[in-house]
Amino acid sequence: MKTIKLALVLGALAAAGSAFAQAGNTISVPVSGLRNSNGDVRCGLFNSAATFPKSGQEFKGVIANIANQQAVCVFTDVPPGTYAVALFHAEKGETKMRTGFFGQPEEGYGFSRNATGSMGPPSFNAAAYSYQGGAANFPVTITYP
Repeated sequence: MKTIKLALVLGALAAAGSAFAQAGNTISVPVSGLRNSNGDVRCGLFNSAATFPKSGQEFKGVIANIANQQAVCVFTDVPPGTYAVALFHAEKGETKMRTGFFGQPEEGYGFSRNATGSMGPPSFNAAAYSYQGGAANFPVTITYP
């Protein structure tokens, strides 16, 4: 019984230590190229090719205010791993990016590494960064249709 309790306590301490180690881990995404300061920028941080860049399937999501046609999305408490960012300019407060009949974006959008795709979004690998922890920047220049 003491062995089980000890294992539970050690497991809890390991989990707490892991959470503490991630507390300073921040990924900032400076967004440039915004055509105005209306609305906000909605950013998603993705940690797998299976979910990238599917709305609602991001690892973390943030909303950034725009000032002087610039914004910075900040993701906090991020564990080390491989991540890609997808974002859009929600000029009218949209919660999902508006797309046309064939799925083409109707508002400004961007991806980490300024990755582009042919006939659709880039692949996760084209947009992904390997993140070791600490403070990191994944700058994005927004593109308008």
